[in-house]
Amino acid sequence: MSRAGRRPAHEGGRGPEAGLRRRAFAAIAAQGALLAAACSPIGVLNGLAPDRLYRDGIAYGPEKRHRLDLYRPVGPGPFPVAVFLYGGGWDSGDRAMYRFVGGAFAQAGFLTVIPDYRVWPAVRYLGCLQDCAAAFAWTRREIAGFGGEAGAPALIGHSAGAYNAAMLALDPALLGAHGLSAQRDVARLIGLAGPYDFLPLETDELRQIFGPGTAGPDTQPISYVDGRNPPALLLAGTDDKTVRPANTERLAARIRERGGVVRSRLYPGIDHREIVGAIGTPLRFLCPTLRDCVDFLRAAA
Repeated sequence: MSRAGRRPAHEGGRGPEAGLRRRAFAAIAAQGALLAAACSPIGVLNGLAPDRLYRDGIAYGPEKRHRLDLYRPVGPGPFPVAVFLYGGGWDSGDRAMYRFVGGAFAQAGFLTVIPDYRVWPAVRYLGCLQDCAAAFAWTRREIAGFGGEAGAPALIGHSAGAYNAAMLALDPALLGAHGLSAQRDVARLIGLAGPYDFLPLETDELRQIFGPGTAGPDTQPISYVDGRNPPALLLAGTDDKTVRPANTERLAARIRERGGVVRSRLYPGIDHREIVGAIGTPLRFLCPTLRDCVDFLRAAA
C-alpha cells in the first residue's frame, strides 16, 4: 500500500485534515461565514478557535522537535493542567495544527500544553514515547511557574497520541525514568480513537517503527494494565476505519477486569478525524467530544 492509500484499521492517522473537509465547510456555510475557497479545514478550525495561545516554542529538551506551546485560560489562576498529545501515525504531526484543541480546553478552564515530539524515521516508537515522557515531566516540574496548579496534570491524546498517552499512563518505566509515577503524577487519562491492542502489524512502515523484528506485547498499552491506572476515559467513533474502535473496547474491558477506573463511549457515525475535529467550534454538532472530556476532567475522582 502506498503512503497515499488508506491506512490500516489499527494504526494512528495523520491528523484531522482530510476527513473534515466536507463537514467543516458545510458547518461554516451554515453559520454564514465568508471564507475563501482555498481555506483548509484545519485553517477554519484554528481560525475560529479561542485566542488563548500564551507561550509558544518553549524548549523541554535539546532537540529541534523538543518544543511545546501553552494555552492559558483568562484569569489569574492557578489552573488545572492538561497535556495533549497529537497523532500522526508516529511519522508526522505538528503542534501548530492543534491550536483549536489548545484554545478549546483553555476556554474551558485548563492550562493546556501541546508538545511536538520526534517521529519516524528520526526515531522509532520508543523515541516518540521518551519525548512525550520528557514533555510531561517538564510540565509536572515547571507548569506552576506559568499559572498551572501544582497538582498532577491530565493526559489527553488522539490516535497515535492516544497510544503515547496510554503508554505513559500504563507502562511505569516511561515516567519512572523521570522520577515520576502515573499513579501519583497523572491526574487522568483521556484517549481519543487510540490504538491500544493492534498486533500483528500490517505495514512495512509499522514494522520498522515498532521493530526491527517482530513487535511483541511489550509495545501494546493493553499489556501493562494492572488495575492501578489513573482514571481513564476512552472515546472512539463507530465509523472509524483508521483505528478500529475495538481497540477502545478491549482496553476498557481489560481495565475493568483488573479493577481499574475507566469510562468508555463510542460515538455513532463518527470517524477517526471527526472525533478530534469536533473539539473545534464549528464541528461540535458532530459529537460531544469536548463536553465529555471536560466533564470527565472536572469530575471528582
